[in-house]
Formats: sequence, structure tokens, C-alpha cells
Amino acid sequence: MFKTKQDFIHKIHLIISVCIVIPVSFVYGFNPSSQFDIQLQTVDEHNFFKAIMGLYLGFSALWVLGIFKNKYLKIALITNLIFMLGLGFGRVISFFLDGTPTFGYQFGTFAEMFLGFYGFWVLRNLK
Repeated sequence: MFKTKQDFIHKIHLIISVCIVIPVSFVYGFNPSSQFDIQLQTVDEHNFFKAIMGLYLGFSALWVLGIFKNKYLKIALITNLIFMLGLGFGRVISFFLDGTPTFGYQFGTFAEMFLGFYGFWVLRNLK
């Protein structure tokens, strides 16, 4: 997985992302009310959260490919930074429009922004 220190630097945020996104996807897909103040009432609401789960798992699969197969690293980096910055900037917009969320969401915003910008930095410095 890591042949050099630079390989570690290029991939560590993908591993962190996978370790966070996969468990969160299952929470979203099967029991969002266990972690969030969300009460799903309709089949459409359940379907929506299962789709989010699938989206998260699909991106995670691509990131795992990038971790183990160098030919997928660049696309894994690009999708990870778009995914993380998309979530992060969406949450920043919510801060301004909706107010300050709980600490978990504040921390998540910081982590998503950090992982996204770290991915951007890695992509710029990839040789």
C-alpha cells in the first residue's frame, strides 16, 4: 500500500476518508435517527437516505482503488477533493443561512474542508 513516505503522504487522507465515510454511509442508509435528529416517515425519505448511502459507498470504492492501484490515484484524489469540499462548502453555507449546528457538524465541516484542501495540495504536488 505504502512503498515510500511520499506514497503515504499521497494516500493517507483517502484512507481517513474511507474509514469515516463507509460507517457514516451505513448510518445514513439504515438508521439515521440513531445519530441525527432525523425521523424518516415515508418510503421516499428512506429511499433518499439509501441513495446517499450508495453514493458514499461508491465514492469509497473508488478511493480504495486509488489507495491500492496507482493508475486510479489521480481520479481518487479528484473525486475525494470534490466530495469533501462539496460537503464542507455546503455546510459553511448552512452556517450562514441556518445557524450554528452541533459540535459534531462543526467538527465535520472542519474535517471535510481539511481533507478536501489536503487532496488539492496532494494533486498539485503529484509527480
